[in-house]
Amino acid sequence: MRLQLVPVICSVIMLGVGGCAKAPPPLPEPSAPAPEAPTTQTAPAAVTPSVDPEQRALQELKAAGMIVYFDYDRAEIKPEFVPVVTAHAKYLNGNNTRKARLEGHSDERGSREYNIGLGERRAQAVRRALLLQGVAESQITTVSYGEERPAVQGGDEAAYSRNRRVEMVYGARQL
Repeated sequence: MRLQLVPVICSVIMLGVGGCAKAPPPLPEPSAPAPEAPTTQTAPAAVTPSVDPEQRALQELKAAGMIVYFDYDRAEIKPEFVPVVTAHAKYLNGNNTRKARLEGHSDERGSREYNIGLGERRAQAVRRALLLQGVAESQITTVSYGEERPAVQGGDEAAYSRNRRVEMVYGARQL
């Protein structure tokens, strides 16, 4: 039985000696800088790009909404759209050089002339609300398209309700 153990013991010794032949890689010294330090320092800049205050204000404005919707044959701002108008007033008050165009629209019911007038009354209602919140008159213009530029095609209430609106447009393009 001893003879059978000799090869096993020799194998174990050889494996042990062979494993010891390779030295383990040296551990980094505690005073050496960690290799991940530069990555950690640059990561936040890549994750959170800096946004200038103007862009941030525009993003907040878009989040609040760019359109005020109206009830059928009405030009009063509904309570749920007061925060939209307030957000635009805040933006315009903080950016005196920016100008807004208020585009009034209506659905297709009624004559062309009546709908132009209704779109104008809607745009003027939003204008008055902005002026009451301190926006300068020189920053606001109004135009009425009546039924000429529908947001949605169709002859049902769902389409009509999307077309009864005032859109707030800044510069040459809408935000």
